Order: sequence, then structure tokens, then C-alpha cells
Amino acid sequence: MPGKIKIHSVLLFVTLIYGANYTVAKFVMPEYLEPFGFIVFRIILGTLLFWVFSAATGADKIKSRKDFGLLFLCGLFGVAANQLLFFKGLSLTNPINGSVIMTTSPIMVMIVAYALGKEGITVKKIIGVLIGALGAYLLLTKDGVSLSEGTFLGDLLILLNGSSYAVYLVLVKPLMAKYKAITVIKWVFLFGGIIAFPFGISELSAVDWASIPVSIWLCIAYVILAATFLVYLLNVWSLKFVNSSLVGSYIYLQPVFATLVAVAFRDDQLDVFTVLYSMVIMLGVYLVSQK
Repeated sequence: MPGKIKIHSVLLFVTLIYGANYTVAKFVMPEYLEPFGFIVFRIILGTLLFWVFSAATGADKIKSRKDFGLLFLCGLFGVAANQLLFFKGLSLTNPINGSVIMTTSPIMVMIVAYALGKEGITVKKIIGVLIGALGAYLLLTKDGVSLSEGTFLGDLLILLNGSSYAVYLVLVKPLMAKYKAITVIKWVFLFGGIIAFPFGISELSAVDWASIPVSIWLCIAYVILAATFLVYLLNVWSLKFVNSSLVGSYIYLQPVFATLVAVAFRDDQLDVFTVLYSMVIMLGVYLVSQK
């Protein structure tokens, strides 16, 4: 087993990739690629990479139609809906808001798991949900509620994205117990790509590829190679040695990295209310994550 320092260094590196992804993707959207077109492009190339990697390393065969049905649902919630909502929301809000709202994912996971009878619930978790919901509400509405101005619509889509991913995490758990991670990931991405394709093909076909500068191509490569392919593989590697709750807890650091990158490279402004409401959300998430 690798040393603890090595494992935590990998998890920290993964969190940094995630945090920077909010800003990097904003450089691409919507000036060069519209959100849905970017998603389809990302999923197609990500799927290709996972299937090539699977062929090189070996994968399991799916044993039943029921498992194929679960993989389809995982593709719907974990890839198609999750990424369409995330990129569309990110195009309408700022990286700092997006990264903070994504920290509500553990709360969403708890609610979905309880609703599906997969997990119990405690008073501390209920209090955490209420505190996290209050923080999310305050952050969403701090600039007023408007579907045409400000970041409200984008923030709301990011929140729905977190809910979709929570459903995926609950559905995928029994599959991860039966198959190799690469087997699950390659089928999830394939089904997710099939579902997302109709939503983004028109935007993708309208892209003026010749006008995209080298710097933006590097951003696109980062999203596909680092924030999609590499992150999945590193998370899978770390799960061999530590439990999923430890891996999931690193999401708390995403807003820190996202904020540092956004302020450094995009000149985004960090106001005191965003910091305050973010702390409220993180307090709620912390309570929910406690056993």
C-alpha cells in the first residue's frame, strides 16, 4: 500500500484539477463553444479514451440486463444530465459560485440515499441539511432572483447538477461492487453520450474550429484529458486504499482552489457575502458527513 502522503497528495491533485476546471471551462464557453456542444465533444472524446484504456487493461463483461439498465440510468444522471446542467449553469454564473454550490453534493447524496432506502438519517444530518439549504438559498439570492439577469439561473442549474450527480452516486454503488471501475465508467460514458448527443449536436456542428486559438485548444484539452479522463482514473486508484467518504471529503477544498484560480486568472471579485454564505454551506455539509 502506498504511503499516506502519496495517497493524500493524489487526492489533493485531483481536487486542484477540479477547482481549476471551473475557470478553464469558462475561457472556452460560450465564446468558442456553446455549453451543450462542448459537453458532447467532451463526452465523445472521454468515451473513446475510456474504451481504449479498457481494451489495453482488460474489463469485465456485463452479466445481466438489469445491470445494463442501471448503467443506462447512471449514464443519464451521472453524465448526460449532470454535465449538461453543469456546463450550461457554469456559462451563466461565475466559477466561485459554481464551485461553492457544488459542495452541496454530499447533502444531495444523503437525501437521495434516504429516499431510496439506502441510508439512515439522524438529527445531526437533518440539521446539516437545513443549514446547507439556508446557505445555498442565501448564495443563490444574494444578487436578487432573476432568470434574465445576474447569476441566479446559472447557480440554480449548478444546484440541479449536484442533485443529478447525487442520484448517480447512489445508483452506481452496487455496480462498483460487481465490476471493475473502468468497466462501469466506459459504459456509463457511452450511454451518457448517446443521451446527450441530440442536445448538443447542433451547437457542435456550428463551431468555427478554424477560429479557435491555441490557448483555447489547450483549455479544451485540459477539460478532456485532466478534468475528465485523468481525474476518474486517479479517483479509482485512490479508492483502492482509502474509503469513499475520505475521497468525497476533498470536495470541501474545491471552492478554495476555484476561488484562487478565478481571482488570479479571470480577475473575478470575491465579496464578503459569498465567503459568509459559503461557510454556512460547508458547515451544513460537515454535519451531514458525520457518522
